[in-house]
Amino acid sequence: MEKFEDVIHYNYKNKALMNEALTHSSYSNEGKKGGKDNERLEFLGDSILSLIVAENLFKHYKHLPEGELTKLRASLVCEKSLYKFALKIDLGQYLRVGKGEEHTGGRNRPSILSDAFEAVIASIYLDGGYDAAKEFVLSFVPQNIDVKKVSVLSDYKTALQEIIQKNREEKIEYVLANEIGPDHNKAFTVEVHLNSNVIGVGKGKSKKQAEQLAAKEALELMGYET
Repeated sequence: MEKFEDVIHYNYKNKALMNEALTHSSYSNEGKKGGKDNERLEFLGDSILSLIVAENLFKHYKHLPEGELTKLRASLVCEKSLYKFALKIDLGQYLRVGKGEEHTGGRNRPSILSDAFEAVIASIYLDGGYDAAKEFVLSFVPQNIDVKKVSVLSDYKTALQEIIQKNREEKIEYVLANEIGPDHNKAFTVEVHLNSNVIGVGKGKSKKQAEQLAAKEALELMGYET
């Protein structure tokens, strides 16, 4: 694992955090190996990533209004971008995955790599603090982004949020309704709720994908083209 530290230009004080970040649930669940997987770190890393990117955009794109900043942030923290970031450090090579995931290409699956990238962010944050995590994240964020070329047409969650937030009293929430299948071939069903009403349902191979498809259905039901 020392090679991984060299690749990310960060040396862990607590190596257990690094190992946790690089452990997929399929590995810890398979064969009763036990130990922690990276799902909790992924949860934390998602928020830290969003804050770091938002702060960076706020400081460097002072001429952009809130809506444009939101779109720009969404384009940088989406699964597609995180997958590209993960490929830059060959993250899949260092992951510990179960035999089922290994045999089905899980080591190279976008959803697994993007989630693991968020887990790495959280592990660095817990080990070295906010500044260390910020340095790591910003090493992947391109400078001087051409805002006009940024496309978030596929980011249905952002589009839905922009519509809903026009009415401050409305609130949307994404709820995991179902999760089935073995670790290497899971299927997730997510509902998007407007206040207490279900306005869209999505199914996908990752929670993020299911959320996007739920938002897409909600937009379509509201009469918007997607």
